[in-house]
This record gives sequence, C-alpha cells and structure tokens, in this order.
Amino acid sequence: MTPLERVAERLEKPALDDRSYRVVRLPNRLEALLVHDPDTDKASASVNVNVGSFSDADDMPGMAHAVEHLLFMGTEKYPVENDYSQYLSANSGYSNAYTSSTETNYFFEVAASSSQHSDATTNGHVRSPLHGALDRFAQFFIAPLFLSSTLDRELKAVDSENKKNLQSDTWRLSQLRKSLSNSKHPYHHFSTGNLQTLKDQPLKRGVKIREEFIRFHREQYSANRMKLVVLGREDLDELEAWVGELFAGVLNKNLPPNRWEGIQLYGKKELLTQVFAKPVMDSRLLEIYFPYQDEEEMYESQPSRYLSHLIGHEGPGSILSYIKAKGWANGLSAGAAPVCRGSAFFTINVKLTEDGLKHYDEVVKVIFQYISLISDSGPRQWIFDEVKGMTEVDFKFRQKSPATSFTSKLSSTMQDPLPRDRLLSAASVLRKFDPQGITEALSYLRPDNFRLTLVSQTFPGDWDQKERWYGTEYRVETIPSDFQAGVRDAAQTTSETRIRELHLPHTNEFIPTNLVVDKKDVSEPAKAPRLIRNDESVRSWWKKDDRFWVPKGNVSVTLRNPLANATPQIAVMSTLYCELVKDALEEYSYDAEIAGLEYQLLSYSMGLEIEVGGYNDKMAVLLEKVLVSMRDLEVKPDRFEIVKERVLRGLKNWDLQQPYRQVGEFTRWLVSEKGWINEQYLAEVTPLTTQDIQTFYPQLLRQVHIEVLAHGNLRKEDARRMTDLVESTLKPRVLPKSQWQIRRNLLISPGDDFTYRRTLRDPANVNQCIEYYLYVGSHSDHILRAKLLLLGQMTEEVGFDQLRTKEQLGYIVSTGAKFAATIMGYRVVIQSERPAEYLETRVNAFLALFASKLESMGQEEFESHKTSLINKRLEKVKNLDQESQRFWSHINGEDFSFVQNEMDVTNLKPLSRQDMMDFFNHYIHPTSSSRAKLSVHMVAQASPKATAGNMSATEQKEKLIDLLSKYLTSVGVSVEGAKLSNRFDGVDVSGGDQKAITSAITSYLEEDAQVPQERVEAVVEQGRQLLGTVLPSLGIEIKVDEEDLPPAPKVKETTLIEDAFDYKASLGVSQGPSPVRNLSDFEDTESKL
Repeated sequence: MTPLERVAERLEKPALDDRSYRVVRLPNRLEALLVHDPDTDKASASVNVNVGSFSDADDMPGMAHAVEHLLFMGTEKYPVENDYSQYLSANSGYSNAYTSSTETNYFFEVAASSSQHSDATTNGHVRSPLHGALDRFAQFFIAPLFLSSTLDRELKAVDSENKKNLQSDTWRLSQLRKSLSNSKHPYHHFSTGNLQTLKDQPLKRGVKIREEFIRFHREQYSANRMKLVVLGREDLDELEAWVGELFAGVLNKNLPPNRWEGIQLYGKKELLTQVFAKPVMDSRLLEIYFPYQDEEEMYESQPSRYLSHLIGHEGPGSILSYIKAKGWANGLSAGAAPVCRGSAFFTINVKLTEDGLKHYDEVVKVIFQYISLISDSGPRQWIFDEVKGMTEVDFKFRQKSPATSFTSKLSSTMQDPLPRDRLLSAASVLRKFDPQGITEALSYLRPDNFRLTLVSQTFPGDWDQKERWYGTEYRVETIPSDFQAGVRDAAQTTSETRIRELHLPHTNEFIPTNLVVDKKDVSEPAKAPRLIRNDESVRSWWKKDDRFWVPKGNVSVTLRNPLANATPQIAVMSTLYCELVKDALEEYSYDAEIAGLEYQLLSYSMGLEIEVGGYNDKMAVLLEKVLVSMRDLEVKPDRFEIVKERVLRGLKNWDLQQPYRQVGEFTRWLVSEKGWINEQYLAEVTPLTTQDIQTFYPQLLRQVHIEVLAHGNLRKEDARRMTDLVESTLKPRVLPKSQWQIRRNLLISPGDDFTYRRTLRDPANVNQCIEYYLYVGSHSDHILRAKLLLLGQMTEEVGFDQLRTKEQLGYIVSTGAKFAATIMGYRVVIQSERPAEYLETRVNAFLALFASKLESMGQEEFESHKTSLINKRLEKVKNLDQESQRFWSHINGEDFSFVQNEMDVTNLKPLSRQDMMDFFNHYIHPTSSSRAKLSVHMVAQASPKATAGNMSATEQKEKLIDLLSKYLTSVGVSVEGAKLSNRFDGVDVSGGDQKAITSAITSYLEEDAQVPQERVEAVVEQGRQLLGTVLPSLGIEIKVDEEDLPPAPKVKETTLIEDAFDYKASLGVSQGPSPVRNLSDFEDTESKL
C-alpha cells in the first residue's frame, strides 16, 4: 500500500489551542487535515467536494443539490437507507450537508468516546464511534446506491425545501440577481432545483433520471477534488491510519479544479442598469454590485478588507453617519462577495428610510463621493495596521467552536490555495500592507462598473416582469443619463467640492491594549457563579473564568420591572425606548464593535436586559456609556418617526415569516398566564408619539431590581465596580420583592384536547404547519424531565425517518421536548402542503407506531439511547460565551440549576424500558385518557388548486395522462395513447384518487402493454411515487391511501379554541419558578480571589 504523504505538521494556531494538526495527502490525491483534541467530547468529520450548482446541466438545474440529498440514502456497504443516521443518533450525533455554487459540503458529529456497549475494537481496546461513522461516511464517495425506491422521496424533499424558500426575500432577491446576470456564466443558474427541473421536464425529454444522477456523481466527484477534515480524541497516527484505510477507495479521476475565468458576471447590457424589485416583506434596500477581482491569491493583504472597513464604517465622517443624519438610512454594510474562482462582487447595501427611498439617487452619489475621498487620501498604513492588529488579536485568542462548525468551515477553506501550515490563520489574519493592491482594488469601484437594485413594496409600483423561479416582480432599465452624469461627477469630487461632513475615521480608542489574562491554577473549573451581593436592591453574580483563559468577559444586567410588559402598548413603548437608545449610540458603539466589544439592549417580560461582551479591557467604558444614554435619552422627533416606522415594519413582517417560525409563538402564548402576540403589539404602534416615550421611559428606570452576572477575565472587584456603576448611574428606587412579576404557565388538564387554528397572513404561502404539543409536567419534577428528554432522544431519528423520509410530509419535521417558563412537554412540528388536520392524524399514527417500537425494543438499543443522551447532556461548553449563556439562562429562569445537566444524568441512569413505556402510555399515547394536548394549526390561504391556476377536471386528467405517457416511455414501455386514456374512464383524477389511478396504470401495463409481471411492480411503484409530486402540481389534493401507511388510532374529539381569553380563563396556573438550592449556598465567603 502506497504511504500517505505528510504535507504539513506544524500549523500556525491560536495561543491557547491545545490541539495537534497534520495535513496528509492520500495516494488518490484526496487531501485531509487531521486534528487530535484529547479533551473533545465530540468527534467530527467533513468532506468538501469542489463541485456545486455551477456544474449543473443548463437543462437540469438543482442536480448537484439533489445528488447531495441522495448520497444519504444508502451505499453498497451499508445499503439500509437510514443506517448512517441511525448510527449517528445512537452515538449522540447528527449530520447535515449543503450545496453552494462551487462546492458541496458534508459533515457529521458523533460522541468522541465509546459506549460500553460497543463491540468494535482496535488492538484490543474499544474503538470510538468515530471509526464507524467515518466508514459509513466514506462510502458516500465510494459506492452510493442511488436507490430507485428513495429517488422520488428525496426529489420531493428537494422540492419541499425549495417551496419552503419561495416566500423568503433572501432567496428571492438572490435568485433575481442571478437570473439577471450574464446568461453565459453559471451564476445565472437556479441552484436549488424543484420537481419540474429534476423530474417532470426531464421525463418529458425521455431522460432516465436516476442514471443522470449516477452520471453526475461519476463525472464530477473525484478524490482530487475532495478535502477532508477529521477531528477526534485519537492521536494523529491513528487518525491517519483510519483515513488511509477508509478513504483509499475514493476514485481519483484527475479532474481539473472547477473555474470559470474569462466569463464576466455582468456584460455590457447588465452594467449601468437599475433593477426595481418588489419584496414579500416590507423592506427598503439599495444594493450596489460592482464586478470585482478574485482575491484568492491575495490572502496576505486582502485589499477588500481595507475598502470594506472604510465604506462600511458607521462612525463620524462615514457614509452612514451622513445619510443617517439626513434621515435617509438606518444601516449600511459593504464587502467583497466571492462568487467562484475568477469572479467576485464588491457589494454595498443600504437600509433606506421612507425618505431615503425618494432620495436613493442622492445616496448613491454620496457613496461615490466617499469612494473618491478614499482614492484622494491614498492607502493609509495606520488604518491598515489598526485592522491588521485586531485580526491578530482575534486569532491569538480564538476559542474553540462546535465540532461540526469547525470541520465544515475548514474543509471549505482547504479548497483555497493557502499555505497548508496556515490553514487556520491565512483567511482571517492580515499580514501585508499593499498600497498598490488597495489602489487596484479601488479601481473596480467605478461609475461605469456597477448595477444597482432598489427593493421596495411601493416604489416605483410599475413592475412589469416576474422572475422565473420565485415569481419576484421586478423592472429593469438603464440608469438615466442625468443620474449617470451625477454619479460620474460625485466620483470626481475633490476636497473643495466634496460634502464636508465626509472624512476618514479617527483612531479607534476602543482597540484593546491590556490583553493580560489573570490566570490561576485550579484543580477543577467551578460549576456555578458566586453570589457576591444579595440585598433588596441588587443581586450580583460573578465567576472568574477558569476554563478558557482569554482576555474577554461578559456582563449581563436585568433591570427587573413588571411595568415593562404590563400591557401590549407598554411592551411596544419599552421596545421603542430600547431601539431609540441603540439608534443614538450607533456611531459611538461602532468603534467598540470593530474592536471586539459589543452590547445589546432589549425589553422582555421581566424588564430590560443589557449585555456587554468581548475584550474586557474597555468593557466598563462601554457599559457606562450605555447606562448614561439610557438615563439621559433625548427622544428626537425625526429619529423617533424613523425608528417607529422600522419597528412597525418589523411587526408587520413577522406575520410573513415561514409558518414553522410562527407556530411556536402561538403555543407559547396559549400556555402562558400572561403574554401578548404580534397582532396585539401591532395595534399599539401607530398612535404613539415622541412625548409618549419621553414621558414613559423615566418611569421604567425609576424603580427596579438589579441583577448582574459578570463572567470572564474579571476580578471580583471588577464585578463589584460594574454592579455599582449600574446602580450609581441609574439611581433607581428599590423594587420590593413583593412587586416582582412571577412567571407562571397555564396547565392543561389530563384528558383535555385543544386545537387553535390561525390563518396565515401571507396569501401566497402554500405551506401549512402544525405544532402538536403534549403537556407533561413541571420543570421541578426532575425524574419526569429525564423521561421527557429520553423520549426526545428515542423519537428524534425515527420521527424524521417516518414523517419526512418515508411519508414525505414536508421538509420541516422536528420532534422533542419543549420547555416553557415553568412547565415542559413533548412536541412535534411539521410544515407541509398537506392540510393541518391530515398532519394531525399522521402524528397520531407515528406516536402509535412508536409505542409498538418501544414495546419491542431490545435492551441493548434502549441502553444505547440512554448513553447517547447522557453524552449529549455532559457535552462540554466550547467557549466563554457558551458558559456565560448557560449561567445567565439559569439566573434568568430563577431556578439557579447550574448543574442541571448532571442532575439529568443522575435521573437518566436508573430509567428502565418499563419506566418509559409507563410514561409514554400515560402522557403521550394518542389513546391515553390522561394525556393533555394542545395543537396549533397554521392554515394557508393558498391551495394547490389556486397555485395550479384552477384547471378544469378534464384538463387535469389530460395533463396527467400526457405526463404518465412520457414517464412510461422513459422506462421503456410502449404507449398507445388511446388505450391508456380509456383506462382512465371513470377514474376520479381531480378528486386525487391515487389508488384508482394506480389501478388504471397497472391494468394498462398488464393487459394492454403486455409488460411482464416482474416489471409491472417496479414500474407501478415508481409511478406511484411520481403521482405524489405530479398531482399537487396539477392543483389536485391527493386522497391518501391509508393502507400504505401506519394506521392512525381513533382519538378523542378535539375542542376548537374559538376565544383565547375564554380558553385561558378556564385553565389553572402553575407554581412560579422553583430554585433547586437556597441562594445562600451560592454566596461568596472568600474575601478575595
């Protein structure tokens, strides 16, 4: 066997990185980065293949994406279609993948250490689950099956994924940019694909679809195009041996790297045009796209970073500062956007106000004036050095990220031509000041080298075209000559003629200078923060970082006041107040942000929350500025109207989100004693005035209880000083504990079954959604909680496999535990084109099916689920932010259960299969008389019939017969049109009688076409799957053949919630949050650290 080539063994890495790295190249030219992390509890791997949607055939868009889906559906070595996902789920893992323009990225994670039940061994010791996962994973690229039985289902999944995005402005505008680009460049492609592009249209052309996918994999997937990253506890030699063994079978076809040099993204007809696009959501955007250079070889200098730093700056003298002062904009961003090897854009995006929409041409001219300022000023070394210095600091103190994020990102990075010893640093750390390179980069930002897009629901109002794939309304025209002339003049301004308010940024005073980490040896990291102050005014928590040793910190502050959320109107006023403070601080805080120090301010059910996080050197300075701005806010009428309009648009747009993003809020509202929903907020915004907020906010700050968490590279005295800073700046009166709001939930009684129906506001959204929720009990019942978590673990993979993969209900399917303030339950979420009532029956059928699976489950499988969940619960926090969030969630939740994960494990270990059966039969089983259920149905206004254009029944039948004729021809069956048509006499096609349609096809094959019986079954099975996609496209709702599906049990009739107030009034309430320990247990008794 040819040995692996070791390419690099000493990688440049962050100062605190305790991992070992090695880059190797296999004899088949597959390159791999091996990562040994002795302390990781998650192993992971990712393969990045240098092929994506740009390699799709012009007449079959979405092929690369479909192949990505199909690789998960079984291989020659592991032919069971869900073997891979079952293996990962049983070992605390999961997987995913994505397809982009030039790459397809596959990744997974799994427990890093073995369970005691594993029988895989190496050299006499138990082998970790990573080896088995890698073995299954490698087969994707060696011998995938592309099973005929899974083909149609996965194409449905691709189609469902596409439909999920049809009303998303991000996807719609992205595709519009592509569709209006140079048609000779693959950027022009439709990347996702749908049933029409991947099945219906190819069938009409006589294409054998499965063979096309196999051909694509055979011709485009090659070992020399693949980059592999493997992270595990095993040492580098063992990982190297595994990779050499398992990936040696990937064929090397010596394919060239995919590049599209020499083809312009925009030709002459695309440049100097303006596109007006109508969004789904109420938004106003100005986008300027400059065709730009590919900087892949410029990793040391990255000239675009210099330009984006200046153009995207938000401080005094910046573009945003000026256009915001004019009342034209709320935000601006800029930067290079690589498209593929050889092509890129430099983009400038501006969030416009209503007035800015009217003056968008002036905004463009201001941008070009600033570009002329950069050009006249010449490249400045000090500006580059400031940016360079922060990239060095950020890299030096980079912390670990979740395993799959790390491997997936790095496998993509490996496709770039970077020195292999700098794989971790080259893309992020600037090294070389290149004035000539910056000047050359700036030359692309010319008045004759751009296209602009204006996004608005109202302007100009005369869109005359629709984009092919998403239906976005738009208009495109040449930029008027006077506008072009104004832009050219702006680009040629001098210091005498330029807007005087525009200037380069000043030196950033927030750049951290004290990066010393106060590190002390500890035998074991503390599991909870200490309570360093607890009196009637303040509760202050502190933990000195003892895990990550970075010069960073996080300070979270709650200003507890029940007034903040007392009514929907007051809740809106609290939100407006927070937004106005952030608006006033935007220029000041931007310097802090680019120096790695950020803040957040928001209102929520318990009051106001302030968070400051990042490098701790100047943290107190930013916190003080935020507090002073909160205290002394002057509500300016012009900014109030702009912020108010932005908040109003945000509330309106909430109703246009995907249904699965909305449904959980209605469930939360229906189980909360007190709370509001979007429509209640929406009704309160318009009447509010500047004076309302100016009068209101002092009341919000006048009487509060202060709770603080200070965590990180902060001493106890630092935590005390920042706590005192909050108190001394705001000087609030004490809020007695008797006036604190108590969070409570509503209790659904055993035996109750409620359904709440909500019609979607978006008339074009064809998706329905259901959240099926079963109340289980209180957070404080830790044994019940353990059973609920274990049920979530046990149903996760099988639920996805049954409801999405097998039944193809929709792309969005999730199952598991759901936690509210004081209660918990089990939920199933499905987004689908099927009616919500039907989804309800399928959830009932799935739960009944799982009951039988649980009853027959072997002890080894049961214990495997427990072990997998225990591994998940004991997973280590990866960085300081994760630990801060964990502490703050338990403080905010008032349970102070800082070791909840360990308590869960303690309660999981004794659970038996009988315990789980008893639990399931009592709380979950659809026929249980003691379960407590609430379903929320999000109902679409649109229907398949409306989407198909209201065809007549005759037209539907004719189109179906035509499609079936093409399908049969494509699989080698001779078709006589008249005889096939006769078979459909009396068949209720428009009624969706799939069984009768299938019977007609079978009769034609057996009696008219004389197809051998052994072939009939295969042709009919594939045809049955075809019907599942063709019928809805013809506006036909399928009458489901229940015989082919697990039966749904008969259940109690549901009670429809007609009036939410009456429903809530009928329910009892829970106890408030219950602390697991007395607060005195957390009090700090040491005089100093």
